[in-house]
Amino acid sequence: MEQEKEGNMEDRSTGHGFVSGFVVGAVIGLAIGVLYAPRRGEEMREMVKEAADKVRERTSEAVAKVEEAAAEAVKTVKGAHGEAPATGKEAG
Repeated sequence: MEQEKEGNMEDRSTGHGFVSGFVVGAVIGLAIGVLYAPRRGEEMREMVKEAADKVRERTSEAVAKVEEAAAEAVKTVKGAHGEAPATGKEAG
């Protein structure tokens, strides 16, 4: 039972790590692209804006997936263990 709880904790933490890694990778890729792309200033600004919009959109999608997974995990835990009291005073 204890190992099962630990496995669930690890599953939840990987979502946060994935989103962080995704965002960091996107920023690094954007920076490298900007440094190596021979474009005029106006074209470059437009490309950076489009890339930033894509990163924002993908990040929002990833966050939504993590939030959905977290909500499902909460439902699963509540279903398995019953409704937990909101505060410690209510439990005592």
